[in-house]
Amino acid sequence: MFAIHVENLVKQYKNGVQALNGLNISVAQGEIFTLLGQNGAGKSTLINILTTYSSPTSGNATLLGKSIYKEAAAIRSCIACAAQRVSIDEHLSLTENMMFQSRLYKVPTAEAKQRMSNLIEQFGLSRYLNYPVSSYSGGVKRRLDIALNMMSNPKILFLDEPTTGMDIQSRMAMWDMLKKIKNEFGTTVFLTTHYLEEADRLSDTVCIMKEGKEIIQGTPGELRNYLQQDMIKIAFETRNMASVAFEHLALCYPLQSSNLRNENIFVDTNDNRKGLLRINRLLLEQEISFTGIEITKPSLDDVFIRLTGEFEKGGVV
Repeated sequence: MFAIHVENLVKQYKNGVQALNGLNISVAQGEIFTLLGQNGAGKSTLINILTTYSSPTSGNATLLGKSIYKEAAAIRSCIACAAQRVSIDEHLSLTENMMFQSRLYKVPTAEAKQRMSNLIEQFGLSRYLNYPVSSYSGGVKRRLDIALNMMSNPKILFLDEPTTGMDIQSRMAMWDMLKKIKNEFGTTVFLTTHYLEEADRLSDTVCIMKEGKEIIQGTPGELRNYLQQDMIKIAFETRNMASVAFEHLALCYPLQSSNLRNENIFVDTNDNRKGLLRINRLLLEQEISFTGIEITKPSLDDVFIRLTGEFEKGGVV
């Protein structure tokens, strides 16, 4: 039995906007499943439907074998959802927040205290017990918010862009927390994120959406293999230098598929080794300074860009 199974799901709003267009996904129990897509791809709409806040126009969806149409109340008792805005009460202490959450789900007091103690230890919150919640950093507030949602011991945890706006240290702490939720608690994690590195590091399965429909689903490795070819990566000291070099390459070399990302240019060619030599020669002839050129494996970023068309040929990130 899948944790989540969606078949031909359609959602059309009264204003005519079709947010979901025959979506099909399957999420195994106990995995971290990451949903990727551009803004407007339908990710938030899907979460609203799966958490029973909204109804689809047509199609079917089950969570733990329960229908969103007929067993919504039973589904709500098995899931939790941490939205982009944290739901903690800054007037309460850390423990008061967690115990209040347990009462909402009618968790017996003794069990709630034991669960709270375990979550505080597992998620590294002990050091913050003596400080007011209002003084916590954004990353710690997010960790507490997720800990609150784990007080109900959900079978499925939905997380909508949980690391947005965090610094790299806070993001890495969150990654460790999500791995513990999967490994220590056996919870299925349904995650949306804009950080492709995050999806690559965390996910058992990744699904890329576009215009309300899935376009590929598989492990991060399977998605990387989708391109079936390596790429040429040209590195520069600054983004501006890379941009200037890209203009020269576009004028002098027939690039089949290329994009500019930060301080790097990525190029697809039919023959990467010949392409590397030709591009290297061109850069030297044009006296364009660069810090490195190499043949590299495609990343999840490359797959996402290719499949969603987020950046047109020669597009700049």
